[in-house]
Amino acid sequence: MSDQFDCVIVGSGTSGGVIAYYLTAGGMRCLLLEAGDAYSADTFPDNDMDGSARLFWGGGLELSTTAEMAFLRARCLGGTSVVNQCLLDRFDEHAWAAWQGASGIGFLSGEEMARHYAEVEGRLSIREVPAFHHNRNARLFVDGCQKRGYRWAPLRRGETDCAIEEGNDCIACLNGCRRDSKQSTLVTFIRWAQALGLQVRPGFQVEHIEASPDGVRLSGTHHGQPQEIRAPRVVLASGALGNARLLLRSGFEKRLPSLGRGFYCHPQLMTFAEFDEPVDAHRGAFQACKSDDPRFRKAGFKIENVFAPPTSVAMLYPGFGARLQAFMLRYRYLASVEVSVQDTVPGRISVDARGRLRIAKRLEGEDVRRGKAGLIAVREILESVGARTILQCPMSFGLHLMGGLAIGQDAQRSAVGGGFNLHGSPNIYAADSSIFPAAPGINPALTIMALSHRASLEILKGVIE
Repeated sequence: MSDQFDCVIVGSGTSGGVIAYYLTAGGMRCLLLEAGDAYSADTFPDNDMDGSARLFWGGGLELSTTAEMAFLRARCLGGTSVVNQCLLDRFDEHAWAAWQGASGIGFLSGEEMARHYAEVEGRLSIREVPAFHHNRNARLFVDGCQKRGYRWAPLRRGETDCAIEEGNDCIACLNGCRRDSKQSTLVTFIRWAQALGLQVRPGFQVEHIEASPDGVRLSGTHHGQPQEIRAPRVVLASGALGNARLLLRSGFEKRLPSLGRGFYCHPQLMTFAEFDEPVDAHRGAFQACKSDDPRFRKAGFKIENVFAPPTSVAMLYPGFGARLQAFMLRYRYLASVEVSVQDTVPGRISVDARGRLRIAKRLEGEDVRRGKAGLIAVREILESVGARTILQCPMSFGLHLMGGLAIGQDAQRSAVGGGFNLHGSPNIYAADSSIFPAAPGINPALTIMALSHRASLEILKGVIE
């Protein structure tokens, strides 16, 4: 087994699946490891309780050290690309300029990354959610934006045929798409790579990594049984939390002083509004529109129409017993808009003495001000379209988990260099959200794919040389 693979990729989500494909297509013998199980359109959980328990780390939520924030991270073949909405946007120059300033890496620009965006986009089915797919929640959002003079735009999704006209409800694919329409890595890059010879090993939890001039040794468990794998090179693609945890457990903080620092996310603040007539926000394309207002971008937030399955809605409600029951009985009458904050106050990822993950992250300082500004805009929108009551959920949760292995030129302030390898470890690479040097304020999925394509070219170039 030690000489079987040219590269092992740890993590199968938005980055790992893409890198596995391009390296395999480039002639490398690759193994893709995933801690979670493999599911398909026929075997995805059919309800949100089972979906949370089976498809996510922590049974659905992982909490910060103060329990003030909850984080969502998928644990299945295809990673978070299986459970998100596959929203695919390019970064703007505002995001790239911030990254260049923080990292000193010249290729982090829209111009330099354009060809990588184009390569990935050319392989996927991407479309804007059309107006005739808007449910009432989306129509209320659009109407409210227009009444308040706020610019909006349709969301851009990776999908083939969601069959909305036939009564399909996309909220169900938060547990995995049962039509193979969503362009997750599970049904795109991983499937394509397997056809070219990629080997996939679900149920493999990597617990330790060790590098030497001869290669990399991974140790962990496969379905609970100890196992070790050696390869000339390894790609870390387990996201901010997974990559930092593995490297910290393996003692890499001694050579990477910034490891685990600079942890960002896009904190989500949800607001529900009750209307006199049914909204049925869970039906059809439950998420369809976003703000596209330069004032919001400058203020550090965006807003989107959104909704959640019953279990999640009940968890977000700040009450119990009869009050919660009365609220849930009005589920069909609820609309929802979320604020997504481009955070500026980083957290820190660490492990305790037993190697357990610790996430120190709070919504504070400038980020609180940004969230409040977004919530004011949401209230204005909902009031303008006749909301009977408005409820702001008290708990924020983190999506788009980023950082901990920031890319940069300075080895004291970053963990990954311009060639996507760890500083001081030329045969360990990363190109996923863990290398983000700052929060972009834009959905990161497409940029992760584009960076992963560029990283694949760097790895292949090194093999040829």
